[in-house]
Amino acid sequence: MTTSDFILASGSPQRKALLEKVGYVPKKIAPADIDESVHQYEKPVAYVKRMAKEKALKSAQDNPNENILAGDTVVCVGQKILHKSRNDDEQREVMQLLSGRACKVISAVCVIRRDGKMGQKCVSSRVVTKKLSRQEIDDYVNGHEWVGCCGYKIEGSFEAFVRQIVGSYSGIVGLPLFETVNLLKGMGIK
Repeated sequence: MTTSDFILASGSPQRKALLEKVGYVPKKIAPADIDESVHQYEKPVAYVKRMAKEKALKSAQDNPNENILAGDTVVCVGQKILHKSRNDDEQREVMQLLSGRACKVISAVCVIRRDGKMGQKCVSSRVVTKKLSRQEIDDYVNGHEWVGCCGYKIEGSFEAFVRQIVGSYSGIVGLPLFETVNLLKGMGIK
């Protein structure tokens, strides 16, 4: 595989692996350190698009004259955005909230070309989770594969709890590949 002409503004191993799966190897991984606080009354779609854009802008500022790719993904129930759990108790609450319900996973991607041209895409997917037993919740929480993720890691053992997915599986993992590849190609970046 040849190295692609962009910097990935994310430290997510899932995003890097997804890109490599379709032949894109970032020339550099440079996570953008930004404030990820939700603004008052901000809706999930607006939030995730803003996060992807702000990460791309920060990375472009830190890496002048480079093409930048940034992404952000959130899980939400209704308009409630689920943030990364800090401990087992918080994750147990998340699992109880998701049990027997549908949630939305919203993933945004932003590309800034070295000439300043910007493009952005956003994808919303629906994930329906089966009703979880206390034991299933405890086993998932104790396995700690959720650490560092918002809500859950779909590509892990949580996938056994998923009754239905409508949308982009790669978007749920963390980067919608169809939209990302088309955005990169449309902006002339390989």
